[in-house]
Amino acid sequence: MKLMRLPDVMRDTGLGRSSIYKQISEGNFPRPVNLGGRSVAWVSDEVSSWVAERIAQRDQKASS
Repeated sequence: MKLMRLPDVMRDTGLGRSSIYKQISEGNFPRPVNLGGRSVAWVSDEVSSWVAERIAQRDQKASS
């Protein structure tokens, strides 16, 4: 299991910081893991799964 910091999540998703946190508050994005203090990170497999779901939704709409 690998953890990703915010810049890596932003790079892999194409989302900005505020968009990521908005998606989290709406329950549409994986929640970060608290590393202590003010440090957080995301589980890379969860972020990858989220991206894969967006791709699957796009493909499903395209074939409809």
